[in-house]
Amino acid sequence: MRFTGTDRLLFAGDSITDSSRDRTDPASLGKGYVRQIADRLPGGPVVLNRGLNGNRIYDLEARWTTDVLAERPTVLTVKIGINDTWRTFDRGLPSPIEKFRAAYRRLLAIARQHLPAELYVITPFLLPVEPEQQEWLGDLAPRIEVALEVATEFGARPVRADLFMPKAAEAHGAATLAPDGVHPSPLGHRLLAEAWLATAGAPIEEVHRP
Repeated sequence: MRFTGTDRLLFAGDSITDSSRDRTDPASLGKGYVRQIADRLPGGPVVLNRGLNGNRIYDLEARWTTDVLAERPTVLTVKIGINDTWRTFDRGLPSPIEKFRAAYRRLLAIARQHLPAELYVITPFLLPVEPEQQEWLGDLAPRIEVALEVATEFGARPVRADLFMPKAAEAHGAATLAPDGVHPSPLGHRLLAEAWLATAGAPIEEVHRP
């Protein structure tokens, strides 16, 4: 059994991770890939969702101590980056790549220093459904590279959403996987969950969770 009841799996990130979780309930998993992962893991590990809508990497860094380190996860997954691109275009809030890289490195360095945790990095992705989103790809590409760089530097396992989501979009259509190009549909979340489980080497079983 890959994970047991002594494990604490924490997923940190933006709205893709948040996925409508009840923020008044620390145990709420939302409706997306985190919930699907929890439902497929035997052994009853604690699963925690600490995604937050709208977060850029700097927002995640600001709550890193309280929302991540304080929870003492044994397995930590980070999914961040698309809002650093999105806010650049819709609100004129740039996220310079060197500043983005420095923040990402700090997050994983602090995690390595303070947590005895396995680390996972889910790369950001975009499935353009509107013509203007094509322009976003050039801004997102170096953020994907940063995610891979820091994963290598700090021994995190990468989950290549930037590869498997566009490939799946070729078969199913971008809007089928992410109606607005960013937020996954149930099928998109299932693909994320299955890719994470495959990367973790976890058995994939359907387990009832209330």
